[in-house]
Amino acid sequence: MNEYTIIRRPVVTEKSTIDKENNNRLAFEVAPRANKVEIRRAIESIFGVRVIDVRTIRKKGKTRRIGKIHGKRRSWKKAMVKLAPGERIEFFEGA
Repeated sequence: MNEYTIIRRPVVTEKSTIDKENNNRLAFEVAPRANKVEIRRAIESIFGVRVIDVRTIRKKGKTRRIGKIHGKRRSWKKAMVKLAPGERIEFFEGA
């Protein structure tokens, strides 16, 4: 897999912002078939930082309803990436 297809988007929520400030851990939505080693290599090559730890979570899609029509959001995979002390990604500094 290409490193730019592995990392889909950053997950910026209140909880992930607190985790970034306290533990230097960032959250990304990643490709469902990507493993921890691929995620680590993609983050290190795209952003030029050193990664200490990668934790992954599979998020099941929620069922939603609009009137009589039932639908489902897609399932996705989230990666919590811990950076080495002193490492930062400038993209997240404004968030």
